[in-house]
Amino acid sequence: MTTSEGDPATGDIPARLYLAIGRLSRSLRRSGSPGLGHGSISALSTLVNCGELRLGDLAGKEGVAAPTMSRIVASLVETGLALREPDPADRRAWLVRATEEGERVVSGVRSTRVHELGRRLERLSAEDHKRLINAIPVLEALLAEEQKS
Repeated sequence: MTTSEGDPATGDIPARLYLAIGRLSRSLRRSGSPGLGHGSISALSTLVNCGELRLGDLAGKEGVAAPTMSRIVASLVETGLALREPDPADRRAWLVRATEEGERVVSGVRSTRVHELGRRLERLSAEDHKRLINAIPVLEALLAEEQKS
């Protein structure tokens, strides 16, 4: 059951959770982005975490079309945050990897956003802080369920 008609405080749980997570994520994304959009930071983070990828594989991981990823990668290459070179196994494909500067940018953005989240967590009451900590394994289980698919 996803709603509690007798308790207006709970309302539609999936909708409320979706909005809260989305708004928190957007709010944290505004922290520490040095002029790069969300798509660029996300793609660069994927490259840092996964290493060198074909352009099409990166687009798949990011859930965007290849032409969109091609534009994002072109911007990252232009700013010196990524390198793009032909795949030696298939000259029709491109390989993309983060540069050292790209890795530094991702580390800095992540650090800034984690720091901002930590600052917000410090303002919670002890009871809310404990409830949030107890919810982390549940949220992780929701993510693990998606990764099985």
